[in-house]
Amino acid sequence: MSFCTLLLLLLFVSSACASHYYGGTLTFTPKGRNPDGSFRVDIRYKETYHVCYSWNSWSCSSGNCGSYNNFQIGPVDRSSSGNSWCQSEAFMTRKIPSDKPFEMRSDTGEPNRSPVTTIPSFLRVPQNCARTYNLVAHDPDSDQVRCRFGSLSTECNYCYNYPGFHLDQNSCTLSYISTSNQRAHAFEIVLEDFPRQPITLSYTDGTSTVKSPLHPSRRRRSVWQTTTTSPPMITSHWPWCSPLSKIPLQFAIRVDPPVSSCTEGQILPLFLYPTPFNAETLSATVNQELEIRLNATATFSQVNNFIISGPLNITKYTTTHGQFAECLIRWTPTENDFGEHVPICFVAESKLGSSIYHSEMRCVIVVVGHTFGEANVICTENTMTVEVEKSSIIGLHEDHLRLNDPTCTLTSNSTHVIAAMSLNSCGTQLEEDDENLIFKNEITSFDKITDVITRKHEVEIGFSCVYPKKGQVSLEFKAHKIPYVFTEKGFGKFTYEFEFFSNYLYNSKVDPSNYPVEVVLKDMIYMEIKATSSLANTVLFVESCRATPYDDPSYHIFYNIIENGCTMDETLVVYSNNNTKYRFGMEAFKFIGQYDEVYISCSVILCQAGDPYTRCSRGCVNATASPVVHHHHRRSVTSETSRHFISQGPLRLKRSSDSTVSNMALNMNLVFIAGTLLAAVAMVCGVVIYKIKGMKVKYQPLPSNDF
Repeated sequence: MSFCTLLLLLLFVSSACASHYYGGTLTFTPKGRNPDGSFRVDIRYKETYHVCYSWNSWSCSSGNCGSYNNFQIGPVDRSSSGNSWCQSEAFMTRKIPSDKPFEMRSDTGEPNRSPVTTIPSFLRVPQNCARTYNLVAHDPDSDQVRCRFGSLSTECNYCYNYPGFHLDQNSCTLSYISTSNQRAHAFEIVLEDFPRQPITLSYTDGTSTVKSPLHPSRRRRSVWQTTTTSPPMITSHWPWCSPLSKIPLQFAIRVDPPVSSCTEGQILPLFLYPTPFNAETLSATVNQELEIRLNATATFSQVNNFIISGPLNITKYTTTHGQFAECLIRWTPTENDFGEHVPICFVAESKLGSSIYHSEMRCVIVVVGHTFGEANVICTENTMTVEVEKSSIIGLHEDHLRLNDPTCTLTSNSTHVIAAMSLNSCGTQLEEDDENLIFKNEITSFDKITDVITRKHEVEIGFSCVYPKKGQVSLEFKAHKIPYVFTEKGFGKFTYEFEFFSNYLYNSKVDPSNYPVEVVLKDMIYMEIKATSSLANTVLFVESCRATPYDDPSYHIFYNIIENGCTMDETLVVYSNNNTKYRFGMEAFKFIGQYDEVYISCSVILCQAGDPYTRCSRGCVNATASPVVHHHHRRSVTSETSRHFISQGPLRLKRSSDSTVSNMALNMNLVFIAGTLLAAVAMVCGVVIYKIKGMKVKYQPLPSNDF
């Protein structure tokens, strides 16, 4: 019996020991040989019961399963709403006498690793709402993973495929269409991994075997003749090939009574920014805390919880603000997690009366690496600067580095690579906890500025500045954005200021303490964008402006005010300007629906005055017009800066009552940053990940990793 089958049996034996079992999963990672010649295997498994259990009861049904010398277990998440449950994860290290189950792959030179997966073991869906669950089927070796229902006695207990549900084996998506049964449905699924090309598996006893990929194109077609006049019956036979490994995934979905609306964001929760998208890959560092922030809303129900499924020692902190709720997930990887691909899934939960509703399920993969790089972070009142020693990271070059905002480049001297920015520019993200404001950004590498993938060495260096919310008061920090600071070759350091004014004379700027700015529908709002540069003869160009209900210019709900240098809003008025100031106004409006605030984001460029070939000189470009072709001229790379996005807000519709409306932009608090900033904490965590296609995994005591 193969070890992968034993793993399924072990999980089944363990889960059968207690009632109210809701589900679980199991994955394994070979970790090489022990000093005594035995083989080490790390096993992680999850189990969900009616209550939390902390036992380690296993049986070996066949063969030599070895012994364990390390065992840890702890709760991942629990719930007392509706059907109470508790999911726990255990980590176990086993000593196996033979590597027969853990074959050495010819393509990687390393033992095969099983797929990784996880899932909240108890999910809910209204009877009348179709939903698709993208099951985590990630393979660290990049193998093809197939998901199927368990069919053997060693794979499942009920071995049942419920009507109204459909499992796509290749994409590992489970779709709920409809069913008449309002109850819990137990799913027992098996994940199998297959190589993408033929490989040879070798063992220490000298034997070997060949494994083939699972190719749909290799199916054989058979034609069965019938005795009737109907067309021949054609069936497809797929060549059977055994998987490299297989692991269990068991969970329950409860079909609840119908709901009046299946639209997410009304009764069913809707995820909002900055919640990660499904299937995102995140980087984490050994002994460095990883944070994942979730945000969800529902108009007619109250989002009051987030259900998570992740690794041992993961924690969550949930806060609610009316129709919105936020969750901060924290996890600190240990040395045992180095090199692991760790899945984390999450679901938002809301209540309406006694009814409970779930959002879609999203999952991310966290790749754990080591920390490298010597860096210094300088935090000031309005800016942060990070200096990274070139000698500490191999292949570090400023021409192939960027910040969260790809338009922000870095500078360097003979010893350091330097990034300087204001607290609200270059894609800097603002997070907060009960005591601090945390400004975060990251230096990453790229091949070309337009690329979204890379096959070269990847550098990721995260850094942050932490400011206490209360201290010696010298600066009030609210929603108002401070000047944006950028640095580019040929232009040096330059800033953009985006401000609201009280009248068309532009002699009364709205005080930062009065943000959010309250407006009345159809009243004029007056805005000014000002550029400041150490270079003379520069000109500011506002290429585009758009309004969004959140401080995210890429949010899917938006309204274009200026596009390609052309005015789009019929109420827009452009006032007298000069080369470095752009003043404009428009009538106030609000977004239709449950949106209380409006943010204005603009794309701006700074150019050298007098150069006829810059974007600034072209002005309004009609999308339907033919592009202007210039012959024998090439614009210098220092004639204009990159496009930079700046924003200001929020604008809020003035209420007839004096009731206070919370400000969602900064968790609705007026916070104070210590004037001396002595309490500010600079943090840097660099992850240098070397990804080289076709090479085996190598672990070296160098400031780089291959995996």
